[in-house]
Amino acid sequence: MAYIDWKESYSVGIKLMDEHHKKLISIINELHEGISSGDSEKALRKTLSALVDYTKYHFTAEESLMTQYEYPEYSTHKESHQKLLKALSDLQHQYEEKKGGLTIILKIENFLSNWLINHILESDKKYGPYLNSKGVI
Repeated sequence: MAYIDWKESYSVGIKLMDEHHKKLISIINELHEGISSGDSEKALRKTLSALVDYTKYHFTAEESLMTQYEYPEYSTHKESHQKLLKALSDLQHQYEEKKGGLTIILKIENFLSNWLINHILESDKKYGPYLNSKGVI
């Protein structure tokens, strides 16, 4: 059973961004599965790294769309991305300093899953209609 299931209510109405969000959920689920099944430290580290990298990639793509179509709430949205990346970087640093640690991985998993769903529902849902009105689907 997945830790997070994709729901149509998460759709922002932009196919590419929905696919990115699904991928992020998939990696969070992979991290959760690794924790649950007792994966090695190396495997968890690799999944965590993939999650961080894909989050950065997604934010870059999302922000690019926003600037291309002059999304009026771009600055606020970008700021929320920067805050997440800072918090994620801090957690990842804690993880590296302690040379792993299930507690920190669980914090990262919980933080990201809550942040992702709330961010999609509260912030990302706003740009969907705006970009749709500009012809982006």
